[in-house]
Amino acid sequence: MPRNNENNQEEKPGKMKRNEFEMELEKLQVELVKLQRWVVHEGLRVIVLFEGRDAAGKGGTIKCIVDRVSPRVFRVEALPQPTEREKTEMYLQRYMAHFPAAGEVIIFDRSWYNRAGVERVMGFCSDKQYEEFLLLCPAIERLIIRNGIILIKYWLEVGEEEQGRRFQARIDDGRKIWKLSPIDLEAYRCWYDYSRARDAMFEVTDTPESPWYVINSNDKKRARLNCIAHLLSLIPYKELPTEPVKLGKRQPPNGYVEPHRVYHLVPEVY
Repeated sequence: MPRNNENNQEEKPGKMKRNEFEMELEKLQVELVKLQRWVVHEGLRVIVLFEGRDAAGKGGTIKCIVDRVSPRVFRVEALPQPTEREKTEMYLQRYMAHFPAAGEVIIFDRSWYNRAGVERVMGFCSDKQYEEFLLLCPAIERLIIRNGIILIKYWLEVGEEEQGRRFQARIDDGRKIWKLSPIDLEAYRCWYDYSRARDAMFEVTDTPESPWYVINSNDKKRARLNCIAHLLSLIPYKELPTEPVKLGKRQPPNGYVEPHRVYHLVPEVY
């Protein structure tokens, strides 16, 4: 994907050290906690959706966002394949069932844009279904926004070479091999079909009311930090005052004695 600043010849920054990343992430996560309190206080409804090629880093970025906040406020939705019943519903119906109520941030790890991406490329939808989706999607998103929901759309862009490296890392690592499915491998082969699908999707759905925000995700650490910083900038929030927290004095035992019994203790192997 060409950048807007094609003529920018500045050198790429070096690899970010782990401790530097952790320090910056901690600062941003503190701000996410403040945002969380504000969302609850104001009854905001927020949808943040993540799209991008396989291995672009969606899951890792989402994990950094939700790692230190309440799952009751920040909820992640990664919908499985539709059931036979869902296939007969209006296409966005099963996504709308997970839309936020007051005081909630819903994060979609892939979203209704499956129809413009994997379904289009892999032939899981008809040409008519695809064209109807692109026709109706901007209007539906305008309706969502006019209903008071804050809708934020992120596309994580990874380069061809870096995606190949990450796929190979999954193949070589027994902890990551589960991430590779036959669909992923076919998507890897169909790089340019996905590029065309992405371009067509952007052309229609990158609107003034609901723009796509593209994150350079070739550097995972920087992508995660940049995403969180940008997300915080899109939702105006204030730090609410908090009462100082002090631990009270524990109650006296009042005769309580630990019972003499054999517990099923976990072996201390480590």
